[in-house]
Amino acid sequence: MPTGDAAAVIGKSVQIRGEVKGNEDLQVEGRVEGTIALTESRLTIGAHAQVQANLSARDVVVLGTLTGDIDAAGRVELRAGCLMKGDIHAARLSIEENAVFSGKVELTSAASGTAAAAAGTTAAHAAPAPASAPAPSAAPASSGALFGNK
Repeated sequence: MPTGDAAAVIGKSVQIRGEVKGNEDLQVEGRVEGTIALTESRLTIGAHAQVQANLSARDVVVLGTLTGDIDAAGRVELRAGCLMKGDIHAARLSIEENAVFSGKVELTSAASGTAAAAAGTTAAHAAPAPASAPAPSAAPASSGALFGNK
């Protein structure tokens, strides 16, 4: 999507059951059940959105509630206050403090598509990092320490 274009929006009062496909950025503020496929675009799940779907997008930002799996070629961001239950397969992952995540993560190298890390969690809350430690999103992709695995 060219810079400066606004994302398409599924409004707060809109409910969709089925398959959503597209080639432009999308922001979901309402309720979606089914699948969302935006393989070349960015998908944002708004703060009040209720999504029960498997997602496929270039980048995914979750601010609201998501139940389903994410497959992203680029970055997945779980923002503060979100609730996500499902598995994540992406090149990069960022989890903010106070985001709630339950599922498995598989991080892959964007260039080669091979697994760089895999970790499992159960109802994990991103904890604040000590002042001297780097932020969780700065952890190397091959580190399972972010999720408590050794």
